[in-house]
Amino acid sequence: MQKLTTTLIALFAATLTVAAQQHDYAAEQSSAAMPAAERAAEGDEDAAAEDETAAADPTARTAEPSAGDARDQRGFSSTNIFVPKGQWIFGGSASYSTHRNNDYKLLMVEGITSEGYTVNVSPMIAISPKDNMAVGIRFIYGRTMLNMDNASLKFGEEDSGVNISVDYMHQIKQEYTGALFWRQYIPIGHSNRFAIFTEIQLCFSGGQSTIVSEDGVVDGFQKYRGTYANHFGTSIGLQPGIVAFATNNMAFEISIGVFGIAYEHTKQIHNQVEIGHVKTSTMNFKVNLLSIGFGASFYL
Repeated sequence: MQKLTTTLIALFAATLTVAAQQHDYAAEQSSAAMPAAERAAEGDEDAAAEDETAAADPTARTAEPSAGDARDQRGFSSTNIFVPKGQWIFGGSASYSTHRNNDYKLLMVEGITSEGYTVNVSPMIAISPKDNMAVGIRFIYGRTMLNMDNASLKFGEEDSGVNISVDYMHQIKQEYTGALFWRQYIPIGHSNRFAIFTEIQLCFSGGQSTIVSEDGVVDGFQKYRGTYANHFGTSIGLQPGIVAFATNNMAFEISIGVFGIAYEHTKQIHNQVEIGHVKTSTMNFKVNLLSIGFGASFYL
C-alpha cells in the first residue's frame, strides 16, 4: 500500500512538471508573436530588444533565397571590387601587317604575285557607373591595300579546262566604325588582378573601296576597268574576354566574338556608268577567329 501511494505521488508530480513546461512554451510562442511595443509594456525588455535588432538587421533572420541570391552564387555579382564606381578607362589597340608573294600557290590558285598591307587603329574611352561595370565608346579605323600582278585559277585539263587569270588588280579599302559598348567584369576568385568580362557592342560603320583592274587590249592600248563602292552597316555583337593588370593602372586584355547580328548595304559604280547595289544581313552564334582582339587599357 505504501509503495502504491509513493508511485501515484511520483506520477502526479511528473504530470505537473510536463504541464508546467507546456505552459511555459505556449507563453514563449505568444510573447514572440507580440509586437515589440506590447512586449516591452509587459516587461519583456530583452525580447523586445531582440525584435528591434532583427528589424534593423534583416540578415539576422533566415530568409528564403531570392533570384538575386542565386545570381550571386553563380558569381555574376561579386563583393570583390575589380573596377570601382567612377573610374575612367582609356585604352585601345593597333595592328599592322604586310605580305609579299612571288609565284605563290594556294590550293587551286597558282602563280600568285602580290603585295599589300593592313592597318587597324582602335582607341576607346569608358567610365564605370557602377562597381565592376563600364560603359563607353570605341572608334575603329582600318585601311587595306592589295596590289596583285598575277594569279590564275585552273579547273580540269590544260587544254579543255577552265582557266581564270588576273594580270593586274589594285585595291584600296578604308573603313570607319563607331561603337557603343557595355561591359560587366567578374573577378576571378578574390584577386584584383584578373577578371573575365562580357561586352555587348552596338556598331555603326561606313567606308569606301576602289578597285582598278585590266580589261583587255583595244586597238593596241591597254583597257582598264574601275569600280568604286560605298558601304554602310550596323551590327550588334557579344564579346567575352579576359583582362589582367600588369601594374596598378595598366592592364592587358583579349576578347573574341561569339555572337553577332549585322546588316550592310553597298553601292557600286562601275566605270562611272553602271550602278549596282548589294544588301546583306547575317546572324551567327559561333566563335569568330577573325574577331580576336588584343589591347591595353589604363584605369585612372
